[in-house]
Amino acid sequence: MKKIIPLILLALTACSQENKTNNIDLVKSFNADGKTANIITTAKNTDLRLSATGQAKFGKAKQALETENAIFVNPNNTFQTFIGIGGAITDASAEVFAKLSAEKQEELLNAYYGNKGNNYNIIRTSIHSCDFSSSSFTYINEGDKDLTSFSIDHDKKYRLPMIKRAIEKASESILFYASPWSPPAFMKDNKNMLHGGKLLPEYYDTWARYYAKFIKAYEKEGIPVWGLTIQNEPMAVQIWESCIYTAEEERDFLKNHLGPILEKEGLGDKNIVVWDHNRDLMTQRANTIFDDAEATKYAWGTGFHWYETWRGGKAMFDNEKKIQEAYPDKKLLFTEGCNEKFDPEKYQYWPNAERYGDAIINDFNCGTVGWTDWNILLDQTGGPNHVGNLCFAPIHADTQKDSLIYTPSYFYLGHFSRYILPGAKRVSNSVSNSFLQSTSFINEDGSLVNVVMNSSEEAITYKLYIGTATATEIEIPARAIQTIIL
Repeated sequence: MKKIIPLILLALTACSQENKTNNIDLVKSFNADGKTANIITTAKNTDLRLSATGQAKFGKAKQALETENAIFVNPNNTFQTFIGIGGAITDASAEVFAKLSAEKQEELLNAYYGNKGNNYNIIRTSIHSCDFSSSSFTYINEGDKDLTSFSIDHDKKYRLPMIKRAIEKASESILFYASPWSPPAFMKDNKNMLHGGKLLPEYYDTWARYYAKFIKAYEKEGIPVWGLTIQNEPMAVQIWESCIYTAEEERDFLKNHLGPILEKEGLGDKNIVVWDHNRDLMTQRANTIFDDAEATKYAWGTGFHWYETWRGGKAMFDNEKKIQEAYPDKKLLFTEGCNEKFDPEKYQYWPNAERYGDAIINDFNCGTVGWTDWNILLDQTGGPNHVGNLCFAPIHADTQKDSLIYTPSYFYLGHFSRYILPGAKRVSNSVSNSFLQSTSFINEDGSLVNVVMNSSEEAITYKLYIGTATATEIEIPARAIQTIIL
């Protein structure tokens, strides 16, 4: 067996043992001895795409050796409860979807939400416009402090029809949440929805009531709203819709305005997610909000993105661990990530998929309960985007040819979303070296799902140990991801 040095320096895959629970009923009788696992594989430079690649039978285990590559899974140690995986239906996704033929629309919905597709059960959307809209807009007339003109008619043309069809297609109950990118221009100190700026204090209550109106309007359309994030990327001054909150400002808006107003409007059951920005500063935000007795009672947990790596550094997975250690009753939710700088020559660029695999494995191993991709569909230009911030999606549509382009990222996402089901518990998983990454979950039906990723340039043979007494030997191809279902 070769010990391979991977091309990418991989982060630790087992960050902590937060939220440990005694789920005795689920695992008390789990025994892999004599059982056969099914192996699903996706690999670079092959035709393997979520392909069945054989089985592995578990037998009695011997002492692991230093010369072998090993993954150790202990189903007796369970952690956070999984709520799902999904992506955002933005205006851009919906506008592209509307340009496709009926046949291609159905293919796209099946690919993401069908029981033979990626089995998505989370949808995020924006509260009025974001950069992935064809233009900036709000749901009110400019200057309408009383919100008497509030209407979501704009969304009824493209976005709402697509969301409704996704919900209808989904095999799981959809968890739907929304995020604002900016208040209307008149509510901000820079009088512009773009380029940052701050929400003026005299409009705090007005803006909070705006969220309530959005929730009620969407629920009137038959879309149950699970929750919302307070502000998308509250520390980023962007050329598109953006708004800045310091940690103290977000805390005070939550505890003095948004939380109480949602309760007053009969929406106190909605889950409010704070931060909704990168991992780099997330601990300061959590400390400021969760240490405040009044603010924390309204906060479900912390949302985060992956773009802290734009400086060329490593993903700050350890910050998730620190929040879980400090606030074990609060949840972690990945709310956005995509591969930036769209280039049509890189549809099949494999590191884009490996970025997803690396992030999802590490986020789950650090306590994250759900994972939300960004746009589920973009066109052949990486848009539409009204400021030219063009990006990749797991699936692109060539609207001129009425075709769908599946990138490797779609298949990597499917290795998790197709097999780890809402209600699953993460179980203890560790690796003997850095050549492999892995995470494991046990579903409510008792099935054990192990995801393994190899980002090196050579195939690796590894031993998969389940519990203390059983193991099997499996080979994973170079630049590949596997799901092993037992």
